[in-house]
Amino acid sequence: MGITETVDSNTGLGRPSWVGVTAVALLLGVTGLALSAGLWKVTVISWVAFVAMAVAIPLGVRAEGSVNARRLVWGYGLASGAMLTSAAAFIVPQAIGLHPKLGGFGIAAGVVVGFGGHTLGHRVSHLDLPFDSTAAQISAHALSAGLVIGLIYGSMPDVGLLLGLAIVSHKGPAGYASARRLVRSGRSPWVVLLPAAGVGIAAIPGAYVGLPSVTTLNAFVFGFAAGIFLHVALDFLPRCEVGSEVTEVAGITEHDHALLDRLRSHAVLSTTVGAVVVFGAWTALNGGF
Repeated sequence: MGITETVDSNTGLGRPSWVGVTAVALLLGVTGLALSAGLWKVTVISWVAFVAMAVAIPLGVRAEGSVNARRLVWGYGLASGAMLTSAAAFIVPQAIGLHPKLGGFGIAAGVVVGFGGHTLGHRVSHLDLPFDSTAAQISAHALSAGLVIGLIYGSMPDVGLLLGLAIVSHKGPAGYASARRLVRSGRSPWVVLLPAAGVGIAAIPGAYVGLPSVTTLNAFVFGFAAGIFLHVALDFLPRCEVGSEVTEVAGITEHDHALLDRLRSHAVLSTTVGAVVVFGAWTALNGGF
């Protein structure tokens, strides 16, 4: 078997989702607020996240017929490496610098809360609910991540775009996997427009309000943000084991030993490249060490 795994499907893009259309309208509305307040960094990050996830919707739907597992691994690997490096280099030092202990407690709280929300969120998929659990989970993640991004940029206007862009770099592969999962279950993939717009919907009001100028509070919040993003980065590491996100989306079974071994090499390389790209960009922007 080659790198590409084929899955038969008769589903397509279908009709637009009213939830998705409403989310896009909200994003346009808060964008006007952001531009009037001069929040151009948050605006750029919000729209990059939206475009990355929106473009991934038709790609994920078309992949129902043929999923390239290697490209999927590289998408996850580059994003997780960039997120991990950005959180560790740009947010952790800020939190620790404001208050070492509270910043550290914030990091721990972010990792624990991120893990708890992700783990317990899987229980929702086993319930008979009137809404799609996949869309609900990724939308909650997008809104919470957006709020954290907004608070960071609202309280630290000197933070560069590199941090925010690296943090939302996982939106592309996340949208791809979510759209494919939705269309496989007969649901409209366009509901993914809600989490795509969710970053901006939460980030722009968060940046507009900002945090009060309290050192201890800021230390904990920035630490919490770092912990959340570190958890997300670790969760997006392309684990090439049967039952993982990558193998589930690509339809790989326990019999594809050679394919899994090749993908593991790509996973390590892609994650490393993602981390090195952020380091290289930071070095170039700052003229060296």
